[in-house]
Amino acid sequence: MYAIIGAGPTGLSMARNLQKLGLPFTGFEIHSDVGGLWDADSPTSTMYESAHLISSKRTTEFKEFPMRDDVAQYPHHTELKQYFQDYARHFELYPHFEFDTEVLRVERSGEQWQITTRCNGEEQVRHFEGVMLCNGTLHEPNRPELPGDFSGRVIHSSEYKTAKMFDGLRVLIIGCGNSGADIAVDAVHHANSVDMSLRRGYHFLPKFVLGRPIDTLGAGQWGLPRPIKQFVDGTVIKALVGKPSDYGLPDPDYKLYESHPVLNSLLLHHAGHGDVKVRKNIEHCAGKTVSFADGSSAEYDLIVQATGYKLHYPFIDKKALNWHGAAPELYLNCLHPHDDSLFMMGMVEATGLGWEARNRQAELVALYIQQLKNGAASAKKLQKAKAEQIGQRLDGGYAYLKLDRMAYYVNKQVYNRVLTNHIEALKADLLAADQAAA
Repeated sequence: MYAIIGAGPTGLSMARNLQKLGLPFTGFEIHSDVGGLWDADSPTSTMYESAHLISSKRTTEFKEFPMRDDVAQYPHHTELKQYFQDYARHFELYPHFEFDTEVLRVERSGEQWQITTRCNGEEQVRHFEGVMLCNGTLHEPNRPELPGDFSGRVIHSSEYKTAKMFDGLRVLIIGCGNSGADIAVDAVHHANSVDMSLRRGYHFLPKFVLGRPIDTLGAGQWGLPRPIKQFVDGTVIKALVGKPSDYGLPDPDYKLYESHPVLNSLLLHHAGHGDVKVRKNIEHCAGKTVSFADGSSAEYDLIVQATGYKLHYPFIDKKALNWHGAAPELYLNCLHPHDDSLFMMGMVEATGLGWEARNRQAELVALYIQQLKNGAASAKKLQKAKAEQIGQRLDGGYAYLKLDRMAYYVNKQVYNRVLTNHIEALKADLLAADQAAA
């Protein structure tokens, strides 16, 4: 019996792939339903009222379960909540999950894993052959300490739910990832003023080009060498939207795809119209006055830290995850180098990766478990690879920024190629075994 922690898209795809191979499992979900991050009612969700998917539905959906045609190209979070509920019902996954159940501890117990859970105030201890951690990467806020003493209100973007909270306030947003950009766009319609403090520049991409989602274009470029693709795509984007500095934003000092781009042209619109004033990095806070690195200052009622998230698995010892730096060191971001019973699912990010790549990751893990039991050569080869290639960074030669959030970032094409090679080898051995048995 295997344990799955979390019933978001990663947990559901893990459950589906174990189900396909007839491997028994039990899932644990802290909320009362599936959907994870995309269910705004979940206690661990950081969803806000206006949130939409930042990649298009056709590049994000599970291949086995496409989204309905009437769903928007960039679905609202309520549509995605419904999508995951439909997925769980269609594949009859609900009976395999225990809801309203919090995982308190995951510990080694001989050759098994001992999991302590709590439901309705009662704790229960059970043992499992293996564990899949599927509880996501966007739950634990990264809250850097502000310099000085700010007397106004400070929140993290994870606490933001509705733009009504900005009514009549002077707002400062720190950071400009996709959430920070969304929140700034929301705030301009309610706040008295909206400023944004940035310590670096960002690459901005429009969501639509010629009426089509931008991530559905350029499929034929996948074979282009990295420098040429960066140049071609960067030139096209510059021709379409210009440079960030044209709108009063700082230009990035790194090339396209070396950090996650921001898919939001509305922020450029509002910055260009003066609705959002761009500020330098914060130097000091005193009362409601915030001073910036260029010597300017302004007063604010509310600071929103759009400063991202930290990996957070509080129920298990970091040492068990081979975690020494910014992120666990795992092969293909999911396979422990020396443990064949503990798997970190969904801890992978890339431009355009989508849920299907995470489903393929789950397929790899399920096949690996099955083929290890069968003693297949492909499983033994993967077992050796994950031990020997632990430091391998599937970055495709891109010089990713040295940031904690980029520690588990990969290049989509390279990652998918290595993943597919292992999956095909495992499948080939499984087919051969089935034919021999027949």
